[in-house]
Order: sequence, then structure tokens, then C-alpha cells
Amino acid sequence: MKICSHDFRVQEGVAVNLSKWPTDIAPLCRSSKHANEQLQKHARKLSALQQLLYASNRYAVLIIFQAMDAAGKDGAIAHVMSGVNPQGCQVFSFKHPSEAELQHDFLWRTLRDLPERGRIGIFNRSYYEEVLIVRVHQDILQSEGLPAPRSNAAEPCGSIWQDRYRSIADTERHLHINGTRIIKFFLHLSKDEQRKRFIERIDTPEKNWKFTAADLHERRFWPAYMAAYEDCLSATSTTQSPWYVVPADDKDNSRLIVSQIILEAFEDLEMSYPVANAAHRRELLSIRKQLTK
Repeated sequence: MKICSHDFRVQEGVAVNLSKWPTDIAPLCRSSKHANEQLQKHARKLSALQQLLYASNRYAVLIIFQAMDAAGKDGAIAHVMSGVNPQGCQVFSFKHPSEAELQHDFLWRTLRDLPERGRIGIFNRSYYEEVLIVRVHQDILQSEGLPAPRSNAAEPCGSIWQDRYRSIADTERHLHINGTRIIKFFLHLSKDEQRKRFIERIDTPEKNWKFTAADLHERRFWPAYMAAYEDCLSATSTTQSPWYVVPADDKDNSRLIVSQIILEAFEDLEMSYPVANAAHRRELLSIRKQLTK
């Protein structure tokens, strides 16, 4: 199994055309069993690196997942992060903003949940919704209480979205400078594979709860969503906080790719266990002597 993370990385300044990015690739493993074995191997390595992340207390890691419905965000998070200590990792899912959240700027509700140093934060959807679903359904701007003419849905697209891209990029740059490493995944699902997964959710009673008529309604806006994603990925993928476009039609493949990229990001961090100074070392030796009496 050979995964080259560079193949899935959106380079800074490059315009993204999602029709040229695959939603499926050749199987990375000979079977699902083999894929799970590889995931478990990655999970063990990630567990050790998470402990080092906490002990070194220099970095925080923020992992962002964005995708169309049924692309496998929940499954990727559950499988890839299965080996981490839950005390050092939190997952946040951002749905429709509350009335209280709408009284603040568009970044406020998500930035409250950023991980502190030594911890991992996972955003299942994120502040990027504000340049995705809000761009597709521009009437949402009316509920955000923005000063005119920002709240005018008829305003030409160029202005507010470019402003938001800049705000996001500036925020991510600020976080990077202060020790938060950000990894962003777009799980790239084909429209036909989404259709199959929707049907499976309808046909499987245990999965009925995952599907509503609203999911079908959003599917009708597929071209608009793809255009919004293309502009978003193009404008906000940077060297420090890159986007990765992960083929999502095969869940085994997508989970392996995600886990490999996360593992590489952790391995790139300059981390080490704290070294006790002379005074602390003498104290430890004194305690040890007492324990061995």
C-alpha cells in the first residue's frame, strides 16, 4: 500500500476544478479486512503521537471535515481516530446556528471550540459552511444581521465571499503562528455514489434516521455546491493550512488516505518529551528511595 499525500493536496494559489479530481481510485488494499488492519496500525502510531503532543504541549491540532451529505465524514472520524485518547480529543458538529450565535460574526461560534495546546480538535463541518451552504442559499444572509448591503442576497458574489475567504485565511494564519496546525479534508463524493448511499439509508431501517427530505432537496443544488467548493478550496488552501481532496466513493480508501495524511502531519511536528531539570531529577530520586524502603 503506497499513499502519496501530495496527490490529494491542493497547492496554494492553484484554481481547483473538481471535475478533474477523482472521486474514486484503485483499491489501496486487497480487502476490507486488510484495510482495517492498516487503519489499526495507523491508529496505534497516532495514539503514541497524541501522547507526545500532550506531553510536549507546544502544538494543538485542528482537523476539519467538509463534504456533501453521505460522503462518510462520521465514519472517517470514527475509524481514523479510534485509537486516540478521548480525554485529549474533542469532536464538534456544527449544524444550523442558534439565535445567540447569529448575534456574533460568522467565525465566532466555531472558534470558541478550538483545541488548546496538547489537544486535538475535530470539526465535522466548520466555519467553511459560511462560504458553502450560505453561498448556495444566499437568503441565509438575511438572518445573519449583517449591515447593509452585506445582507443583500442580490449583491454580486465577488465581495462578501472574498471578504470571508480573507477572514478565514487570516484566522488560520494567526492560529498557525500560535501553534495550531490545521488539516482540512474535503471528502470528494460523486453524485451517483451519493444516490446509492441515500437509497441504502432508505432501505436499511437502522439507517432511516440518517435521511430526510431535506437531504434530497440539497442534492438538487449539486452544481452550485461544487462551484462553491471549487472557489473555497482555491482561495483558502495554503502551505500552512492545506486542503486535501480525498476520493470518497470507496470508504476504505478514503479512511486510509485521511489516516495517512493525519499521521504524516503529526510526524512533521517538532515534539519531544519534557526533560526534568536537575532539581526535579533529585526530587524524583529522593521519592524513589522512599518508595523502595
